[in-house]
Amino acid sequence: MTSVFASVQRLGLALYGRRVAALAVVALGAGCAPKSPAQGAPRKSQHGTVTQHVASAEIAIEYNRPVARGRPLFGGIVPWGRVWCPGADTATTIRFNVDVLLDGHTVRAGTYSVWAIPDSARWTLILSTAQPVFHVPYPEGRDALRIPVIPKRGEHVETLSFGFPMVDADSAVLRLQWGTTMLDVGIRAH
Repeated sequence: MTSVFASVQRLGLALYGRRVAALAVVALGAGCAPKSPAQGAPRKSQHGTVTQHVASAEIAIEYNRPVARGRPLFGGIVPWGRVWCPGADTATTIRFNVDVLLDGHTVRAGTYSVWAIPDSARWTLILSTAQPVFHVPYPEGRDALRIPVIPKRGEHVETLSFGFPMVDADSAVLRLQWGTTMLDVGIRAH
């Protein structure tokens, strides 16, 4: 009987020890876990969305908005001639609920990640079928469309922005602006 009691006691201590060890692991893990953005400092690049209706088309852009903070932008932190995602963290996306014309090129309904190749005289705007993806590296071989865009100068905008400065019954202008650089792309609903 004593040996049975001793075995039960050892089993009880072993189970108790496992519970204590498990609680210790949970407690230590909670203290060592990386902090989420909600627990830590606010993100430097805030999340933004813009949606515009043009005739039967709904155009929705979702992106994280980097801030210039006095840095040289194009030809500086964004090198000339290399693919860049206009945004931060997760790649910027644009969604069309119906087929549209983007500067005269047909874009099928769907969601695309947005990329660009900046240059001082001419940019290339790229829509990629790869999404959702991180903003680096560029997803080679997934292009849906590449179009040339001539950059313009405008008033300084501290935080990268997408917007629609002109909207008509069946057309609009989509503008990407950061610093003093603006890219305007015409959109026409079918």
